[in-house]
Amino acid sequence: MGVEGSGKTTVARALALALDVEFLDADSLHSAHNRAKMAAGEALSDADRLPWLQAVGERLLQAKVAERVVVIACSALKRGYRDLLRGYDADVIFVHLAGPIDVVRTRVAVRTHEFAGPSLLDSQYAQLEPLAGDEKGVTLDLRLRVEEIVASVIDHAA
Repeated sequence: MGVEGSGKTTVARALALALDVEFLDADSLHSAHNRAKMAAGEALSDADRLPWLQAVGERLLQAKVAERVVVIACSALKRGYRDLLRGYDADVIFVHLAGPIDVVRTRVAVRTHEFAGPSLLDSQYAQLEPLAGDEKGVTLDLRLRVEEIVASVIDHAA
C-alpha cells in the first residue's frame, strides 16, 4: 500500500516472485470512469473507489477460499479502505511503503503510468492514513532496495 510512485507494483511483483505466488496489480481493476478521471488529473472520491475496492476484496476472498496466497499492489490509502479489504480476508497483511514526498515526486516525474500522473500525488499524501498500531502489517522505507523490502516483508510475515 502507499501513494503512487512508492514502489507498490515493483515490490509486490518481486515479493510474489520470491514467494512463488500470484501477483495482482489492483490498478487493473479500476473502471474506465476511474481511469479517465485519474488521467485527467482528478482525484478519485470514496464513491469512485468503493466498487474498485470491492473488486480487490473479491480477489482476496477468492484466493482465501482457494487456499492460495495473492500479493496485491493496492494504494489502500485510508484506514476505512483497509478495513473494507479486511472484511473479505481478516488475515490480510498490509505493507506500507512510506517515504518523503520529494523522493516520490522525483520517481513519478520520470516514469510513465497509464493513468496516474504527478498531479495526483499531493491529494494522495493528503488522504494517506498510515497503518495504525492495531493493523496487521508493517511500514517500510520506500528508499530501501527492493530486495531489502522483500526480505523485511518475508521476515515480518514469518
